[in-house]
Amino acid sequence: MPPPTGILITHGHGDHFDVATLNAIAGDSAPILTSEEVLARLPGALKPRATALPNGANGEIVGLPVEVVAAYNTTENRKRYHPEGIGNGYVIGFGDKRVYVAGDTEDTPEMRALTGIDLAFLPMNLPYTMSLEQVASAVAAFRPGIVYPYHYQGGDPAKLAELVGDAAEVRLAAWY
Repeated sequence: MPPPTGILITHGHGDHFDVATLNAIAGDSAPILTSEEVLARLPGALKPRATALPNGANGEIVGLPVEVVAAYNTTENRKRYHPEGIGNGYVIGFGDKRVYVAGDTEDTPEMRALTGIDLAFLPMNLPYTMSLEQVASAVAAFRPGIVYPYHYQGGDPAKLAELVGDAAEVRLAAWY
C-alpha cells in the first residue's frame, strides 16, 4: 500500500501508537496529528511533522478539518486505563461528511453531544472501553448514520445491531 497522506494517533497505548509501525508506514512527509502524550514520545525524525492538539481543539490535517473530542473512561474502576485529558478522539470532515474516530473511551458527555456524524468508529471491549450497552446508549444519544464497532475481542458485535435498533446502521468488519 502507498504511504498515508496523514496520520491520526489517539493515545500512547501500544495498540494505537507503535513507533516501529509508524516508522514503517509514515513515508517521508505524512503529517501526524496527535495528543501531547504521544508527541512527547515521538522519535526525532517524526516529531517535526507532528502537531499535538488538546481535547476540544480544532485543527486540520492534509486540508481536512479535524475536531478533537475527549476520549477517557468515566467508570470509577476503569479511569486508570484512559484518564481524562490525555486521549483524543477525532471528528474529520470530508466535504459534507463527518467521520468520528473515538479512540479508546467510554460514552463521555463530549461523545454524546456530537451532532451531524455520518460514520462513527466506536470501541467496545471491557474493561478498557465501552460495553455493548454503553455503545448502544451513546449511539441513541448522538445518532450517527453508520457505526463500526472495533476492539470487540471477546464481545458479541452482532448483538450491538439489536440494541441500536433504528438509531443507526451497524456494520461489522473482521478487525480487532
